[in-house]
Amino acid sequence: MCELLGLSARLPTRLTFSLGAFATHGGSRDHHRDGWGVAFFEGGDARLFREPHPAATSPLVRFLERCGPASTMVISHIRRATRGEVALADTHPFARELGGRLHVFAHNGDLPGLADRIRLSGRFRPIGRTDSEYAFCHLLDRLEPLWRTRTPTVAERTNVLAAFARALAQLDPFNFLYGDGELLVVHGHRRRQRDGRIAPPGLWLLERRCVEPSARTEGAGLGVHGDSQLLVLAASVPLSDEPWRPLAEGELTVLAEGRAVSSIITTSS
Repeated sequence: MCELLGLSARLPTRLTFSLGAFATHGGSRDHHRDGWGVAFFEGGDARLFREPHPAATSPLVRFLERCGPASTMVISHIRRATRGEVALADTHPFARELGGRLHVFAHNGDLPGLADRIRLSGRFRPIGRTDSEYAFCHLLDRLEPLWRTRTPTVAERTNVLAAFARALAQLDPFNFLYGDGELLVVHGHRRRQRDGRIAPPGLWLLERRCVEPSARTEGAGLGVHGDSQLLVLAASVPLSDEPWRPLAEGELTVLAEGRAVSSIITTSS
């Protein structure tokens, strides 16, 4: 299965070590060799980097690890292709404009028969052939009415995302990261564990309050700039020996400026 990495921070920060540690799962320590991507948000826009090549051997990953932009929100993904081709069009994260800002989505899991169950409106259409991008277009169809005339409230967006997660989690393990420049939404469900079982947790969270850089924060790859930093990392597997918290099955957590603003359970099975 693919792997996810997300960041929400109060102050702009760089992923540094975390991006490098994450990238080793893309063809070095693990078998996710079919592409990688990362989106660094800046307000309502984002810098998007993607390659249909192994992250573990990518010179671009090495460059971003050293010189990547500081950001308050990051979404990253390394891919093991199960649907679609090993091609740029099928490489996460996916991005679309809605309401005058960029929305970004990355997914871990499999959604068999999704296109037969759900018809898209036509405004948002997949470029590639993955069920993940199809799911993202479906999510944007659900969100579009909220963004027609104004910025929707956190509660309005959360309700749509919870219903979306609840419906699609019925198909298969469904873990995802979604960001709109203000909110980073993390949904953990189930994933294939090291012993081969499909079981929770689908994602893990690490919360940090950093007054100044230290051995522990640098070891987690937080690259803190300035003081009084709040941040949350989300990852498919812990990337350090710190106290990562496993998400409960079906847990949807909404992050903003380095803290959780809401958390609900969308499903119990």
